[in-house]
Formats: sequence, structure tokens, C-alpha cells
Amino acid sequence: MKKVDAVVLAGAPNNGQLQEADGAKWEAAIPIHGKPMVSYVVEAVQNAEHVARTVVVGPLEIKDALPQGITFVPSGSSLQENIFLALDKLDKKNNILLITSDIPLVHAEAIDDFVERCAELPGDVYYALISKEANQQMYPESQRTYFTLKEGCFTGGNVLLASPQAIINSRWVMDQVFSQRKKPWKLVRMLGLVFILKFLTKRLSMGELEKRASSILGYKGVFIITPYPELGTDVDKPSDLALARKALAPVQGKEA
Repeated sequence: MKKVDAVVLAGAPNNGQLQEADGAKWEAAIPIHGKPMVSYVVEAVQNAEHVARTVVVGPLEIKDALPQGITFVPSGSSLQENIFLALDKLDKKNNILLITSDIPLVHAEAIDDFVERCAELPGDVYYALISKEANQQMYPESQRTYFTLKEGCFTGGNVLLASPQAIINSRWVMDQVFSQRKKPWKLVRMLGLVFILKFLTKRLSMGELEKRASSILGYKGVFIITPYPELGTDVDKPSDLALARKALAPVQGKEA
């Protein structure tokens, strides 16, 4: 199976609810058992069999915490800019796995499983969905934003796999999708009135959504239902940080 290149997006400033729990300037630098949050994500990516090269784009403060073999790029002023700064460091021959630095519970098995599921379906842009059932079974105390489709209740993941061409040519849509991934109502507004009404009445199917997303992107979009809630368990508020610290405590000193 062809490998993918990974881009770890670590440029988010710590200016939201997380400030109450930790005063680090950047989210990626918030410590969890003596290691910055980004380190857990980078270790998972590095240990994934299907990942070739890894680029981390973030503040200079995290550079020294990164392991050997990682390409570091100082972050710019926006998510879109960071994605393109990272892409400039890659030869763009492999599909690109975009992953945020705020999912410290992620592990190599979850990443490899997502890449394998993507490889089984024809498409240009693949986005992870996690069912409410899977999430609540694994992390019952986790508070996520869910949306309902015909097929069930889901939350968005923090990983996206796409061809370099799709990222480059759909940059404004990609930026919207990734920055608003936890606010489904904002994403649905991009789809048009018929889709908004269907979404509100819980009659919108995954197939319809994929078809409409594909027409907006100009590239084939595919949703991947992952059995690994870790791909969407992001740390964006104090209760999330407490959950991550609790979940990672038993494996302190080992591979996370």
C-alpha cells in the first residue's frame, strides 16, 4: 500500500477556554505529564506504518521537543497558511494526512486504520467521522458536538487525508472545512437551502452529503467512519485536558 505524508498542525494559540487550565502560549506546548501535547501526536504519526514523511508546522517554542527525522516549519498567521507552508516542504507525490496537534490520545493503530480505510475507497478528500456510540463507549465523560445524519449521530474527526492537488486547488473550502470541523451548522450553511432543511430535519444522508461536498470541492469527497474515537478527542477546554491527563497517566514513560 502506498504511504502518505503527514502534516501536524500545531500553530493554534492558547487563547480559548484552555487558558483557564494552563498558561502556555500555544496549545501544542501545553504539558501532559512532562511532555508538550504535540509530542504525543508526533509519536503516534512516527509510529504509523503508512506514514512516510512528517512535517510539523508550529511555533518555535515546540521545535526542541520534536524527535529526530521530523521536518519543522515555523507557523504563519492562519490555518490555511500553515497548511501551505508545510506542503512546500513535501514533494507532493503522496497523499497528505492533515492532523491537528490537540488529539494527544491518538495512536499509530488509529492512524493506520484510517489510512487503510481511505485506500479501500476511490476519492480525493477523506474526512473522519466518529459515531456518538463509539465515542461515549470509550470516553463517556467526553463532551463533544454531534450532528445527526440518516445513518446515525456523529462527531467530526481531527484528521483529513487528501491528494496534494485537492488541497492546493480547493484551499478556501479546505480551510473552512478544517477550521469549522467542530461546528457542523456552519459547514452545512455552505451546502445550500435544500441541504440545510434536510439536515435540520435529520433526513440528510451521508451519500447526499458526499455528493454535494464533491460538487463544491470539485474533488470526490468521502466520509470515513472510524472506530477510533481518539481521532476526534481533541483538547479544547479544561475538562478535555483533565480527561487526556487521566487517560495518559498509566502509560507515562512508555509510548503513548
